[in-house]
Amino acid sequence: MTSQEQKQVVIAGGGIGGLAAAVACAQRGVPVQLLERAAQLSEVGAGIQIGPNVTRILQAWGLGAALAQVAAFPEQLQARDAQTGQLLGTLILGARAQARYGAPYATIHRADLQGLLHRAAQSAGVHMLLGQTVQGWQGSEAALQVNTAEGLSLQASALIGADGVWSAVRQQLLGDAPARFTGHLAYRALVAQADLPAHLRSQHVTVWLGPRLHVVHYPVRGGEWLNMVAIVHGDKPAQADAWDSAGHTQALMQAMGAMGKDLHERLASAPAWRQWALHDRAPLAAAEQMAQGRVALLGDAAHPMRPYLAQGAGMAIEDAQALAQSLSQHSATVTEQLQAYAQQRWVRNARVQARAIRNGRIFHATGPVAWGRNLSMRLLGERVMDVPWLYAGGLMSGNESTFRDFSS
Repeated sequence: MTSQEQKQVVIAGGGIGGLAAAVACAQRGVPVQLLERAAQLSEVGAGIQIGPNVTRILQAWGLGAALAQVAAFPEQLQARDAQTGQLLGTLILGARAQARYGAPYATIHRADLQGLLHRAAQSAGVHMLLGQTVQGWQGSEAALQVNTAEGLSLQASALIGADGVWSAVRQQLLGDAPARFTGHLAYRALVAQADLPAHLRSQHVTVWLGPRLHVVHYPVRGGEWLNMVAIVHGDKPAQADAWDSAGHTQALMQAMGAMGKDLHERLASAPAWRQWALHDRAPLAAAEQMAQGRVALLGDAAHPMRPYLAQGAGMAIEDAQALAQSLSQHSATVTEQLQAYAQQRWVRNARVQARAIRNGRIFHATGPVAWGRNLSMRLLGERVMDVPWLYAGGLMSGNESTFRDFSS
């Protein structure tokens, strides 16, 4: 910011994206005030995967040791046929990811990631106001006035909407339609590894690919818990985000249909499943969809994506880093800084959104497409399972893979 514009940045949303933005900005000397509508910061959900493009940023923020205390670092990723259990391909992670990309591949519980970002934000001096929902803003050439539904009014140099897929900031900024239902339902469960028989315990990322479905599981919380996600096709439920509604086991098993003994036993081992209706938006088409004037969007507010590249949280953290870099360029105005942020980020985010949609079709393929997918993975292994264009984060070049995530 210019010396005449040294006012605070207001961030709407205290999830992973909002907290990451707060940490990144505060560490670069940009004053931050974070507003969160919940009365206390808490994260429902289960696990997420964070590739080297993300762990590299967390380490740069000084959070590598904190990450190592709560995450797991799988040694390999396996792809298997959901109906036969046959191994299709393997990608070595562990030391290989560290050597190739300069940072590890990690799996972590969402609450643990949010917790370490929350502590980092507090240490960086971020001012947090809980129980405050951004209702709107008025702008002038000099500043913004951000208003909350609870009656608070804040003067700010910029407003960052990090308030998720149903972003209120986005609706006022862009006025577009709500996020769309993808036709996919995610069932999530967490199981203590100690409660599983030895042959079902795992310290790897494993994805099971089947017709119109896939399942992925991996360790979290230092490897002591196993996170499982099953994604199937289905109708939109009455409650779109039913994290608080257990008892979905019967519906999941029915949707899965025929599957191998090992996979069936794994799914049956979960004491309860929680259902989530997946929503996304079409890939970004222009920088103006991420920033206009003194207001910018970040993470799911800007580019909600399907989980078939395991990069929803990752792109939010990348956004946060780019935002902080732009806002710390003192020779530019705030509007110029936010435009620079949007120009830097929208193409990469659009690419990840589009590739996630494509991957979903490949993962859930039937017939000849599924046969070709399986053959390619058997013959080429890591050449189609690695993603150098994504994980390098601009550090290196490489051929794009045909397949990859191993989602959610």
